[in-house]
Amino acid sequence: MDFLCVVSLFFLFKTIWPELFLACLSFFAIRWYLNHKHNVFITRYPILDLLPALLQNLDRVHEWSVDVSNFLGSTLTGALPFYRSGQFFGTVKMLYTCDPRNVEYMVKTNFSNYPKGVEFLEVFNLIGDGIFNVDFEPWHAQRRMAHSLLTSKEFRNFISTVNLNLVQNELLPLLTLSAKKSSVVDLEDVFLRYAFDSIFTVIFGKTSNCLSSNSKRNEFEKAIDDGTEATFFRNIMPAPLWKLLRFLKLGTEKQLAQARETIDFHLSQYISTKRDELLNGNNDHKDLLAAYMKSEALKECLSSDKNDKFLKDTVFSFLFAGRDTSGTSLTWLFWLISKTPRVEKKLLEELKSVLAKKKNFIMQGPWVLDAEDLKGLVYLHAALSEALRLYPPIPLNRKSSLNKDVLPDGTVVKPRTLILFSMYAMARMEWVWGKDCYEFKPERWIDADGKLRHEPMSKFFVFNQGPRTCVGKEMAFTQIKLAAAAVLLNFHVQVVEGHEVVPKASLALHTKNGLLVKLKERIHS
Repeated sequence: MDFLCVVSLFFLFKTIWPELFLACLSFFAIRWYLNHKHNVFITRYPILDLLPALLQNLDRVHEWSVDVSNFLGSTLTGALPFYRSGQFFGTVKMLYTCDPRNVEYMVKTNFSNYPKGVEFLEVFNLIGDGIFNVDFEPWHAQRRMAHSLLTSKEFRNFISTVNLNLVQNELLPLLTLSAKKSSVVDLEDVFLRYAFDSIFTVIFGKTSNCLSSNSKRNEFEKAIDDGTEATFFRNIMPAPLWKLLRFLKLGTEKQLAQARETIDFHLSQYISTKRDELLNGNNDHKDLLAAYMKSEALKECLSSDKNDKFLKDTVFSFLFAGRDTSGTSLTWLFWLISKTPRVEKKLLEELKSVLAKKKNFIMQGPWVLDAEDLKGLVYLHAALSEALRLYPPIPLNRKSSLNKDVLPDGTVVKPRTLILFSMYAMARMEWVWGKDCYEFKPERWIDADGKLRHEPMSKFFVFNQGPRTCVGKEMAFTQIKLAAAAVLLNFHVQVVEGHEVVPKASLALHTKNGLLVKLKERIHS
């Protein structure tokens, strides 16, 4: 048995040694960069290309994408020095862009030539074969089903009810307690817990209770965080290196494997419980999991292992996408509002005018708006759009190319090119958004008649565009606006003096240090 193990390891090493050698060489050759200041002048090296500069600026990777775009251009091609497809010391063709014309062309005009690709599925295998990972017919089938379920009037009403109850009964009481104690609160943590409880309830039909003042971080939520962090490192680490770590079950790959096991265990329990409830005749469920189970495509084979895999991948995809994106969006929105008093004043004027028209309006708070009230809030929608522009929840996206093509700016795309496009950098390009591109300016989304402008949407890819436009877009807007309106109406948010708020190097755009604030209750006259 020992002899067979030795032989197996020998042949494994013989197979992967070129990848391993090059990955380790690259890694150790540039480690010293991490001990120096950030590289102001971006240099492209032979073989290594931009990899040294990337590793040197890893802790500020999103700001670095802006530096690259300003210094080298909004679109550039290159190569990563990795072993691939049997080519020793070969390269992975890469294309980076923050040009909205190119991005629109890839996600909309010539959508079929730019799938996510098999590499994307491998890197993001934490969420399995869910709608956000797959391409072509599997994606089309899932898209049709998701669109049908998420756009029904009954499900939209369910989403509104869940979030309104959560805001009234959990979010506002938690923040009120903090305001009365004059204590410092990490608003990012609160918003992430709100977003998790919201999407969890929408999917499973029961609360996670993670927003309660005495709640502790649950095992399932922690596993999602651990898995997300490990997946981020897969995106920046040479593939041979993370694959070696996966084989040896070390580092972030060990963390990812443990997270996946925990997530799978909890999902199995949730699905099993829901199946028992449905099979026992309890059909009064309005949640997403129940809707999928009762759909024509699945209801005849609820016991199927294949359907269990489909259900796990599907509901976890929505949970994975809905938690961090909404939580971080609320965080950046309130940080920007805290820095821009004129915007806060205009938002309050709009919100109070709607509040005063409500039949059940009372002078004493807490004050909340419902989903119907949100429809006329033009300035709130503009402010949220502006916050999403400046701090997109998913700042960097990736695709691959099938066939040779030419982008609108004239860049030639070769087959099997890894394509990265940065929404974070795009928001900071003067030629795209104007000289005031860094400014938090909701007015750029409003026309002379006080209505929402459609023109900026042509360069706004937070919810994607074209066939893969986010199916949960309206759900996210409802979730975020209900919370934002309630917090604005009831509290003045003041960031703790001296607290640094900067983006974290992560898949979703978290802050590096949280958002530490003090809350002061408002009194409306």
